Amino acid sequence: METIVLLIIVAIIAIVLVSAGVKVIPQSETRVIERLGRFQSVLPPGINIIWPFIDKPKSIYTRRTNSMGRASVVSTCSIDLREQVYDFPSQQVITKDNVTTEINALLYFQIVDPKKSVYEIDNLPNAIEKLTQTSLRNVIGELELDETLTSRDTINSRLQTILDEATNKWGVKVNRVELQDITPPESVRVAMEKQMQAERNRRAEILNAEGEKKSRILRSEGEKQSQINQAEAERQAEILRAEGESRAKVLRAEAEAEAIRRVTEAIKESQTDPATYMLATKYIETLSQMTNGADNKTVYIPYEATGVLGSIASIKEMFNK
Repeated sequence: METIVLLIIVAIIAIVLVSAGVKVIPQSETRVIERLGRFQSVLPPGINIIWPFIDKPKSIYTRRTNSMGRASVVSTCSIDLREQVYDFPSQQVITKDNVTTEINALLYFQIVDPKKSVYEIDNLPNAIEKLTQTSLRNVIGELELDETLTSRDTINSRLQTILDEATNKWGVKVNRVELQDITPPESVRVAMEKQMQAERNRRAEILNAEGEKKSRILRSEGEKQSQINQAEAERQAEILRAEGESRAKVLRAEAEAEAIRRVTEAIKESQTDPATYMLATKYIETLSQMTNGADNKTVYIPYEATGVLGSIASIKEMFNK
């Protein structure tokens, strides 16, 4: 009976020793082991064996967020090596032009050296939060409100550089900083809205003026081109008319020349005086023009009636032959 009790006691002791000496570390986590109060090692993920009651994991502070979204700092032995994000509450900062503004930021960081994160700083989450708040105040204090609203990327980059340099000795790598909301006072927001509305109105008027200007320019260019085209058309028409008249005159002259040639040949054959023929022709044309449209009761007798009758007789004789 005593043997059984002894075996049970030994088994219990063995279970306790194994439980205290074997540590299973999840992936992306680690623990800092101290032996008799001094740093011993950093346990990697997997199964690790330590001396029971001699080696103990170092307790650290970490930040946890509950289901209500509220963050709290708790003590734990595990160190999370994954990238973490801290959502800091809104804080009031004063810009260079003395405007009080509320700003809240997000900080993305990762523990890269567990030993430094334990021994170089007492409360790492609280130190990171305070450092971020003070750095944010300093950066915003160097900028005016307009620059703060339009230079988020610049502010993020400057904050990341400042925080990364400051937390490097804590074994922390700051990957990026993001400003969530920048909320100026209500009076400033109203003034900014009025300013933006005035700017929009000014741009609209400028666009309307530029549009009207371009429209007038296009209309004037169109009228100018129309006048040019009309003048060119008139010039071409004048040229064509002149060419037509010139051609008509040439044709008439050629026709008259041909008629004269034929008349001359006929006169030569009839042995009639060409001058007499031409005089009779002109008398007949003139007499026709004089009697055209005149009163039928009026009789026109040429002064040299006998000469005219003789010329007519000569023409008749010429055509009879």
